[in-house]
Amino acid sequence: MDSKDLIVVEDLYGAHNYHPLDVVIGKAQGIWMHDVEGRKYLDCLSAYSAVNQGHRHPRIIRALVEQSRKLTLTSRAFRNDQWPMLAKEVCEMTGYSMVLPMNSGAEAVETAVKTARKWAYQKKGVAQDRAEIIACANNFHGRTVTVISFSTEPLYRQDFGPFTPGFTIIPFGDADALEKAITPNTAAFLVEPIQAEAGILIPPDGFLKKAAEICKRNNVLFIADEIQTGLGRVGKLFACEFEGVRPDMVVIGKSLGGGCYPVSAVLADREILGVFKPGEHGSTFGGNPLGCAVARESLRVIRDEKLVENAAERGRSFMEKLRKVRSRHIKEIRGRGLLIGIELHPEAGGARRFCEELMKEGLLCKETHDNVIRLAPPLIIREKDLNWALKRIKTVFKRLA
Repeated sequence: MDSKDLIVVEDLYGAHNYHPLDVVIGKAQGIWMHDVEGRKYLDCLSAYSAVNQGHRHPRIIRALVEQSRKLTLTSRAFRNDQWPMLAKEVCEMTGYSMVLPMNSGAEAVETAVKTARKWAYQKKGVAQDRAEIIACANNFHGRTVTVISFSTEPLYRQDFGPFTPGFTIIPFGDADALEKAITPNTAAFLVEPIQAEAGILIPPDGFLKKAAEICKRNNVLFIADEIQTGLGRVGKLFACEFEGVRPDMVVIGKSLGGGCYPVSAVLADREILGVFKPGEHGSTFGGNPLGCAVARESLRVIRDEKLVENAAERGRSFMEKLRKVRSRHIKEIRGRGLLIGIELHPEAGGARRFCEELMKEGLLCKETHDNVIRLAPPLIIREKDLNWALKRIKTVFKRLA
């Protein structure tokens, strides 16, 4: 079937919970994707940063295939030989002493919420069922009922209540509001160091550092959701490193699975993750040998191919060039590393029409929050490929002038 036929079938049988661009991808390698008719596109979304290492990285595929021939799943009822090694390697790479594995990013956020509450009751002495967690407006931490309970996006909440209590919302980037919101029952502050889904929003300089200090002073856990920003995307291993902040807990996912397998995790030290006892939390697939083998190789690729450094260098150069693009539609270029947003003026008619035109030019990216074009290519991308993308971006902005 061709693209048109496949789109008809998808729209007929699939729930309409997404509004994808009308391109049907049939294969991909590295930074390039091909539709079922054979047209070639540069991937400038990386599956929302899950494909940092590039599509079907040969080393990651090899690890996937080799492990699949030996052992794929035991559940955590039995031990396997891959999970202990992933636990050791991810802790050594990140500097934390314990890790709890899950599958999706939303599951890992749920795990962090449960951990913070349990810690508050066991370590801080908060009365049962009184623990509070502070989050930021415009956050995106996932789609579960508990997670959307502290979303401020009406679209994510409409018709999904009743919601989970125990959450307080403050403006993103407002340290004074954080301090005022803390009560004796506050267990944690959960924050994205950069709000990707909200439009690549970067907090004011010093916010993360001041927030971490406020949390420490009030015996509140500082939890960083680095699912999209972590593991090199922004030009450092974690976005919090830009302000020298070491969170009490870090949530990771997406590119931990190398774009091949869903793997997520919560990182913390022993006094925090040590609150769990057998049977209190778990996942049938969390820590499975296939996912762990893929994650181990995914982390090695990030290290060996210096993807963190490449993201920093390529991102800096690309943003400088984007800022020289002259268009009345462009309000601001912002980002860190290879997580970049082109914010358009409302009069531009929305970012989607620009993404549709970029698709015609062979560049695949996605709009976010109506007026922002998100650019997030795989971290293996070279300067000449970014120059190729820049040329297409200039062409589209000129065409839609």
